[in-house]
Amino acid sequence: MPVNFVPLQAESMFRIKKLDIFIAKQFGLLFFATFFICQFVLMMQFLWRYVDDLIGKGLSMDVLAQFFWYMGIMLMPQAFPLAILLSALIAFGNLGESSELTAIKSAGISLMQTMRSLIFITFCISCMSFYFQEVIGPKAFVSFQQLLLSMKQKSPELEIPEGIFYDGIPGSNLYVQKKDMETGVLYGIMIYRMNGGYEDAAVILADSGRIQSTAEKKHLLLTLYSGEWFENMRQSGLNVSANVPYRRETFSTKKILLDFDDGFNMADAGGIASDARSKGMSQLLHDLDSIREFNDSVGHAFYDEAKGYAYNRPALQAKDSALIVSQVKKENFDSLYEKMTGEQKQAVMSVATTEALSIYNNLDYKGDYSAWLNRQERMHQMEAINKITLSLSCLIFFFIGAPLGAIIRKGGLGVPVIISVLVFIVYYILDNTGMKMARDDNWTVWFGKLLGTGVLTPIAVFFTYKANNDSVVFNVDLYKNILMRMLGLRMKRPTIGKEVIINDPDYAADAAALNHITQQVETYMNEHNLKRWPNPIKVFFRPGDDHVISDISELLETTIDDLSNTRDRYILNHLNTYPIVATHAHTRPFVRTWLNIVTGIILPVGLFFYCRMIRFRLRLYRDLKAIHRANTAIAERIDEHYLHSTQTTTNI
Repeated sequence: MPVNFVPLQAESMFRIKKLDIFIAKQFGLLFFATFFICQFVLMMQFLWRYVDDLIGKGLSMDVLAQFFWYMGIMLMPQAFPLAILLSALIAFGNLGESSELTAIKSAGISLMQTMRSLIFITFCISCMSFYFQEVIGPKAFVSFQQLLLSMKQKSPELEIPEGIFYDGIPGSNLYVQKKDMETGVLYGIMIYRMNGGYEDAAVILADSGRIQSTAEKKHLLLTLYSGEWFENMRQSGLNVSANVPYRRETFSTKKILLDFDDGFNMADAGGIASDARSKGMSQLLHDLDSIREFNDSVGHAFYDEAKGYAYNRPALQAKDSALIVSQVKKENFDSLYEKMTGEQKQAVMSVATTEALSIYNNLDYKGDYSAWLNRQERMHQMEAINKITLSLSCLIFFFIGAPLGAIIRKGGLGVPVIISVLVFIVYYILDNTGMKMARDDNWTVWFGKLLGTGVLTPIAVFFTYKANNDSVVFNVDLYKNILMRMLGLRMKRPTIGKEVIINDPDYAADAAALNHITQQVETYMNEHNLKRWPNPIKVFFRPGDDHVISDISELLETTIDDLSNTRDRYILNHLNTYPIVATHAHTRPFVRTWLNIVTGIILPVGLFFYCRMIRFRLRLYRDLKAIHRANTAIAERIDEHYLHSTQTTTNI
């Protein structure tokens, strides 16, 4: 035995190793194919957000190539989980459809042993996803945003929006009320030229105009119609106290040349580098501590300043304010206000209104600034958590896709694609909902970012457990029967004549059994009033069962099974009138006592099952009547055509 055991063990190990290689090849080829498909779909979906920044800009091929390259690198961590889900579904679906998975299990190899090579591969892909998010992704994000900003600044005549100020032209802010896309005419134009700063800004108003680049692409030619030009004259050497501090010009047509380099120049990445998506995990954690410390210091400073509003700010600026303030310590404000004259009251109210408005505006600004600081802190927290959850989603999606493929056993791109899309949509909705709620401070950051992972992880564990134990998950008939039992629905009895009958029914025994069942039914209906509502306390909180109905149902099914061997059409037709009796639903909702107690405590659920039980009691009343009628008809038929003829033959 020892001599034979070692080679068998080595052979078994070699066979499993070949199986691992075989499964890995099946999964690997599908993964590369599905990855490029998922990457393409995600890039097309992402591209629609920036299609307006690309069309009509005259961008060169190398710039567009950089745009798509950085976009692809940024979306790779999102494409990994979807590709793993789809490839695992197809791989194990193909194995199940070709009965290869059945052969593997028949050889004594469990599903987890079959998946172990793919688990290792998926773990490596998860690590690769984290590496992309940690090292390559932040650099790609900075380059992408820098490239995108440069694209937006390349042709501002195409970027000017309606209804808001556009600051893409250096030294100018441009407002357009309406824009005609066909003719290129701008209506309701307002321009702020800030060559010398905000104090020396020139304001230009025009009814309409056009903007276009010059031939050398170094300037913008702005042609305005029917407008006015207001300009501060301080820069012209006029005295500040002069009678005319600005000049006003009215024009019917005005051409303005603005300095603007229309060539493609890479924008500065200084502001982009502060974004949380441009940082790795270590930098995120480091900056998060700094942000929290800075937010705390700002919050304490704002709080101390707010407390000083009621004590340190001057209360009054009127000419008699000194007298009033000196009396504040002796009398309250209401009595002091009543002693004032009309002019004093008016002055006090004016000063108080001004002070209150100033404090309100100051607090409103500080509130917005504090909200922005808090948002920055949450964004850094969310990005740090996202690097972990997006990597873990590769493993989660594998443990959803592989067991589902083994359960469904459908390969190809039909059912697996549908299931993959549904699972990914659920994850996408949960993840984005949690992200937005956490970003807006409606949910905590941890709850919002772990929502999708927390929902899909139990699903992955459930499917893996069911597939590993060959449990039924997607049996439609099973769920149909459970739903029908909950709603009190039932199928009709399918009793049909048999083409080949080996043994005829024992009509005498069957007739005696039907008569006995009829007597039991009559006795039961006399002793139990099924039309009366039962006591809820007895239903939910006291043990008990109805064994009489169980005995009647068991004997009836045995008799029907024997009579189904008859050739008599009359008896067969009456056998189909027998109802399928529910033996327990008319007494209590569940067989287990603790389930009945829990159901009775939870009032809405208990009310539903109590009404359901009343419905079953009424149905049992009708079923017993139907059984009584069918028993009588079949017993009379047997007595007339079978028992009477048998007795006559015996006498002869």
